[in-house]
Amino acid sequence: MTIKADLDAIDWKILQELQEEGRMTNVELSRRVGISAPPCLRRVKRLEDAGIIRGYRALLNGPALGMDVVAFCLVGLHHHAEVELKAFADRTRHWPIVRQAWMVSGDSDFMLHCVASDLGSFQTFVIEELASAPNVDTVRTALTIRQVKDEGAVAMDGTPV
Repeated sequence: MTIKADLDAIDWKILQELQEEGRMTNVELSRRVGISAPPCLRRVKRLEDAGIIRGYRALLNGPALGMDVVAFCLVGLHHHAEVELKAFADRTRHWPIVRQAWMVSGDSDFMLHCVASDLGSFQTFVIEELASAPNVDTVRTALTIRQVKDEGAVAMDGTPV
């Protein structure tokens, strides 16, 4: 594994702990990683300044908030010029139902992670917004049945911890 940042074992421990519980105090974090609070805070600040820690957010329970439908959309475009790809990527940022979007390789050009209150709202989005957007050729959808794993976005296995 090629690591693009100069991180030591303590940095990796900090990243692992924060990915598991980003809301802990610096004192608790420093206790868990085995250093005192001031250098721990400096390390976290350095990781933030380097863009390794991009931010912090609350993980919400969608169904408890009435957001019961989770689906993925694979979108194929007619044209693949850079300006067309950028235009579609920009468009995804304005669709609240789209929670995450990736440009992908293969049969599709984009994969969208969508969360909606109900099936009707999702269908309306797909038909009236997504499929009718400029340059969209194909849309394939996959409704989820049940989430079976929910881990941090970066695997920490195999890191020098």
